[in-house]
Amino acid sequence: MEGVKRLVKKGLRLGEMGFNAEGGVVNWFPGHMAAATSAIRHRLQLADLVVEVRDARIPLSSTNEELQPQLAGKRRVIALNKKDLANPNILHKWVHYFESRKQDCLPINAHSKSSVQKLLNLVELKLKEKISREPTLLVMVIGVPNVGKSALINSIHQIASSRFPVQEKIKHARVGPLPGVTQDIAGFKIAHQPSIYVLDTPGVLVPSIPDIETGLKLALAGSVKDSAVGEERIAQYLLAVLDTRATPLHWKHQDNRSSEGVQCESVEKPDYSLKSLRPTRKKLPNVSDALYIEDIVTEVQRALQTSLAEFTGNVEDENDLEILIDQQFELLQKALRIPHKASEARLMVSKKFLTLFRTGKLGPFILDNVPDNIITEGI
Repeated sequence: MEGVKRLVKKGLRLGEMGFNAEGGVVNWFPGHMAAATSAIRHRLQLADLVVEVRDARIPLSSTNEELQPQLAGKRRVIALNKKDLANPNILHKWVHYFESRKQDCLPINAHSKSSVQKLLNLVELKLKEKISREPTLLVMVIGVPNVGKSALINSIHQIASSRFPVQEKIKHARVGPLPGVTQDIAGFKIAHQPSIYVLDTPGVLVPSIPDIETGLKLALAGSVKDSAVGEERIAQYLLAVLDTRATPLHWKHQDNRSSEGVQCESVEKPDYSLKSLRPTRKKLPNVSDALYIEDIVTEVQRALQTSLAEFTGNVEDENDLEILIDQQFELLQKALRIPHKASEARLMVSKKFLTLFRTGKLGPFILDNVPDNIITEGI
């Protein structure tokens, strides 16, 4: 991964976000985030338990470090959301990492009732002592933008409404694919006797992102708007990570389609629509649509696999890696069926390639590395 770090420092500069070639901090803190951070700090003092939602693909990079001192003294559950998009072979190592630090951690899928039910069971267990003596309890849900906080709260509401006699109609949290959809802190009563309230909060980043690569991981996972970083820069970073990890060499091309059709969506409701991958000249039936996307995925994987297998340079050398990435952009243009003379072809390639990654079509992935001193034998 040294090649990635050197390439990032050398060439991936992210203008508006303040990245620089020396690897300095990133200043990106919209005004509404400053106000929200202040409100969150105040309400944290009142919370009986905090559910800190993180993206399972970036368990450390999706942390709001500024809130950690306050969270250290609270009952807390770390919910690693979007677990279906994360590599399960690595995810259990992350769970062990957090448990070794005496932090309760649970991988979840916010759109899965059974998954959210496990989280609720853990929350109730953590609150067991207070439930017996407190008439009202407050659970606060926090996290950086686009990790699935509002989707989680909606799922909790659906489960709780069938389990507890709710006193009044509960408003659903707004859910959207873009960072910052939840603008205000809103409370939702989910249970009675004792009364349990859940507070949804807007996604808040730290005032400055400590290094370039953390910022790129946040952008790749969708916690920072693409327009603030640039789709091409994010796609370059993704290619660099895939190449240095030799991921394309491990992809297998199998035709699993049947006459009954194929599954088009990922297990978790995706934040990024696959519709952008379809041809615009005509509306395709559902099955044909799914087959078209599967063909695109196969061609993309084959293009990256072949280019990496035939590459004679050193991916740990930033100059060689940059050459490989340029070659792969050309191959991806063909695989994604973007016209050769299309204006802004590289941008179109980047957008579609990122969509494949974000919807899990390129397979489950975890961008953050588990600290070496935590990985023990037998994990």
